[in-house]
Amino acid sequence: MVNNKKSKLNVGIKDSPGRSIAKAISWRFIATATTFLISFIVFHQYTEKTFSENMQNAGLIAFVEFFAKILFYYFHERLWTNIQWGKYWRRTLIGRHLWKRKYRNMHKKEQLQ
Repeated sequence: MVNNKKSKLNVGIKDSPGRSIAKAISWRFIATATTFLISFIVFHQYTEKTFSENMQNAGLIAFVEFFAKILFYYFHERLWTNIQWGKYWRRTLIGRHLWKRKYRNMHKKEQLQ
């Protein structure tokens, strides 16, 4: 029960750098596979190169893109972790809810006495 209360109160807690890295890597796999597929299709459709050359070109693009964009995404994620805009309302809403509950409980005790 205590863990549920803590999790509700810690809504505004920032992600750890490790979590940001894990999110960046998992997204990069999906995005790089998409880039590889698009690159391969474009090379295959619009060039006279062999299948093997198209695979190499698409693979090179995907390889460079994977590492470049994971770095950019990590810094983007860390920047947004430090921006409070859009986070405060949940913390305030939960705080108001808890205060109302505490207020009602205090007055119930007074009425019973």
